[in-house]
Amino acid sequence: MSNLWNLSHIQPCHDVVLPGDTVAAMFWNAVQARGPKVWLRQKEFGLWRSWTWDQTAASVSEIGHGLLSLGFEHQHTASILSNTNVEWVLSDLAVLCCGGVCNGIYPTDAASQVQYLCEDSRTVILFVEDDEQLDKALEVRDQLPLLQKIVVFDMEGLHHLDDPDVISLEDLRALGRAHMAQHPGLLAQRSAAVAPQDLAILVYTSGTTGKPKGAMHTHAGIVYTTHGYNTINARYDTDECMCFLPLCHIAERLGGEYFSLYTGAVLNFVENPETVPENVREIAPTVFTAVPRVWEKFYSAVAISIKEAGVIQQAAYAWSIGIGQAVANKVLARQAVPLHLKLAFTLARWLALNNVRKVIGIHRSRYLVTGAAPISPDLVRWYLALGVPMIEVWGMTETCGAATGVAPDRIKPGSIGMPAPYNEIRLDPQTSEIQVRGPNVFKGYLNLPDKTAETIDPDGWLHTGDVGAMDDEGFLRITDRMKDIIITAGGKNITPSELENELKFSPYITDAVVIGDRRPYLVAIIMIDQENVEKFAQDADVPFSNYASLTRTPEVQSLILAEIDRVNVKFARVEQIKRFFLLDTQLTAEDEELTPTMKLKRKLIEKKYAERIETMYRS
Repeated sequence: MSNLWNLSHIQPCHDVVLPGDTVAAMFWNAVQARGPKVWLRQKEFGLWRSWTWDQTAASVSEIGHGLLSLGFEHQHTASILSNTNVEWVLSDLAVLCCGGVCNGIYPTDAASQVQYLCEDSRTVILFVEDDEQLDKALEVRDQLPLLQKIVVFDMEGLHHLDDPDVISLEDLRALGRAHMAQHPGLLAQRSAAVAPQDLAILVYTSGTTGKPKGAMHTHAGIVYTTHGYNTINARYDTDECMCFLPLCHIAERLGGEYFSLYTGAVLNFVENPETVPENVREIAPTVFTAVPRVWEKFYSAVAISIKEAGVIQQAAYAWSIGIGQAVANKVLARQAVPLHLKLAFTLARWLALNNVRKVIGIHRSRYLVTGAAPISPDLVRWYLALGVPMIEVWGMTETCGAATGVAPDRIKPGSIGMPAPYNEIRLDPQTSEIQVRGPNVFKGYLNLPDKTAETIDPDGWLHTGDVGAMDDEGFLRITDRMKDIIITAGGKNITPSELENELKFSPYITDAVVIGDRRPYLVAIIMIDQENVEKFAQDADVPFSNYASLTRTPEVQSLILAEIDRVNVKFARVEQIKRFFLLDTQLTAEDEELTPTMKLKRKLIEKKYAERIETMYRS
């Protein structure tokens, strides 16, 4: 494999590349070591703007002193209600350098959720992105007696706002400059006073069952985990990364912001979530971390474009991807790739595969990382056939991100890899639940000691709720969530996620929920990929007036049935899907059926569509 892919720069790095036992200490040490080098880049008004480490430090100092001028105290909480952008990172670091606690809020959350999260976290300063997010804050601020100030990043449309409790980020920085002139060493003193065991961040769970719970992570846990990430797959200050997942989610906060802070990798921010495909081609990241939905969208776009290509292009792609798959099969079997196949793969890359990589934007990527949800093994094989290793990791909010990882020279599709060297993992002998122990495990849920005791046992083992299996080489595989395992009326245990992952490999299916617990057979609720299905309908002259009518056309129903049939042949008859229906509502992150990371909420879907589910069993 090393003859075809350069793996020397993916190997684990066990050295400490940046000193500091708190996030604040790491940041200031990074500034001292890397001063004039570029760290952050963001596209504004069509142009990429860069922030060096020195410029970042100046901004963090101004915001930090601004907070101190407002009376922000040690272990006070500030929340950030914004999409992912540079201002998010600057504000986060300023809060931590003041010795405060930083809490992220999803920008898709409703005003009532903002009120709950600010109240539960005892937020005293709230950063908001723009007028849309400010409206939510203003709607609930009367219910938040601890809230002292709202700081707005983008004041467009708010220049005439006259509210003593609302201040722009620029005005906060101006306050900071004045405060710095009077107290030049105060922020440095506050940063130095931060202790490793101090609470650093709150990361609220998505709340698929009940209210969100605030997972508490200390500086020590974050620093320990950030060091540990390099022992899975190393990152360097020559790397270009993309920052586009929500920063209030543990994946981007640790794997994006803090890991790049530690390693010095350049962090590039996309314009907005809709421009990710365009921005990734501009950035051409050398290391690319994303959730399965992103990888599925890239694959779908390629699959659709190949269908529309000419006969010669289709033949060139088919031959090239076939060669890539043959190489991938050798690599996965840990067998030597014969010379003739190496030569054929070189031709395949020149003929088609390099173009596919450029179309996606991964032509410079040393490796890809996928996590936060299960991914189809076939999708991992496809990216490997393009010549780019895809590394699967597994973790959760409570493990401070990744707790397992796949070694680049031992990729095994369908596996989440082996336990990370920085934590222990075991399987419960009765339930096969995956349990994790280590300094990366969170300190508990804020204000919920009973829930904490249910999750972390007296011996320090975190009960994840994920069911797994381990093979004789020590590779772990997630079989399902403990609450999601289906036991059919015939007594057959079925893992719905395996079927769902296969369905999501289709370019026409975005997500799926398979149901059948205590039922005679399995049924599925499908969310279609709007863009690809609309294009199918237009190409086939299928009339439709809106999203709902599109899902009801016989041609689209037949299209999805064919995709289900394709999946069914891979499973035993008792595991096959017998009925399905398509969600006829175009869901967005604002809808209750989706988590903030755009996954369908199984329990809520089952409850909300109970009548339609019953109809599938009556028919």
